[in-house]
Amino acid sequence: MIKPLLQKLVVAVNGSEQSLNAAMYAIMFAKQYKCDLKVVYVVDTATLKQLELSNFFIPDESARYKARLESDGQKYLDYVARLAAEKKVQISTELRKGSVWNEIVTAADEFDASLIMLGGKRRDYLGRLYKTSPVNSEIIGSTNRNVFIVKEEDVEGLFKLA
Repeated sequence: MIKPLLQKLVVAVNGSEQSLNAAMYAIMFAKQYKCDLKVVYVVDTATLKQLELSNFFIPDESARYKARLESDGQKYLDYVARLAAEKKVQISTELRKGSVWNEIVTAADEFDASLIMLGGKRRDYLGRLYKTSPVNSEIIGSTNRNVFIVKEEDVEGLFKLA
């Protein structure tokens, strides 16, 4: 007998509406298909280091900014954990530091994820398709895992019904 195709999911959260929609979608997905779900927030210390090296930030500013990003990241992870508990879905959360795309790919590999879920935009105000974000493009191009871009516009409505 073949094992289920989807057993473990990783969803990336960065605080954007799209990433939170992806998290809600992943919770519904995990509930429906009985998958393990890990939610990952990455503090982009790689960019902070570049900003420090270019003298945009002095080290003290960088440290304060990093601490604020860590605090924000934990708040988003806690929020998603509350959403999952509301739907009686057990999840694990992880706050990582480094290059966003690399840490998401590494987290998916360590978790042995069947699928990585990312948030995406459907169309701009003129109805044109958005290009995939640079971070999403890096994840897609760097992983051997399947990647699912959530573009559903009414995830909150679906989440309320689930």
